[in-house]
Amino acid sequence: MENKNQPLGFTLRQITTEQFATVAEAVAEGKEIGIKASLRFGVDQAHRVIANFSKFEFDQEEKPILIIEVGCQFEVDPSSWGELKSNETGVITLPKGFAAHLAMLTVGTARGVLHAKTEKTPFNQLMLPTINVASMIKEDVVLSDVPV
Repeated sequence: MENKNQPLGFTLRQITTEQFATVAEAVAEGKEIGIKASLRFGVDQAHRVIANFSKFEFDQEEKPILIIEVGCQFEVDPSSWGELKSNETGVITLPKGFAAHLAMLTVGTARGVLHAKTEKTPFNQLMLPTINVASMIKEDVVLSDVPV
């Protein structure tokens, strides 16, 4: 599927804040903060766009305190699109390394959005830790008519 000698070409086209909510009044001092992370992908085949959405939920004592979801839309170069699309089935297959790379870019973007949205608030102490997205994506990502 992926040309091992040449990387897949793409461009970041759009960043969206899908969700942002502070659920608590503030972060309680001295109490442990938990975080849940999730990823999802979408595709717009007509425009050769792959979207990745990264969602993070911060909680204290199992109660949510902040939720953020950020999306990045990546336009794939025409020559690389052919590497991803099956002529037989029409499905798009993202090699897991490429999917992890896109997710890593989205997580980094979410980190910046989180900072900007919480600047000068008590929630600014919340930071996304380093995340091994490669461990979250265990296999190639197969997309068939998954809207972005």
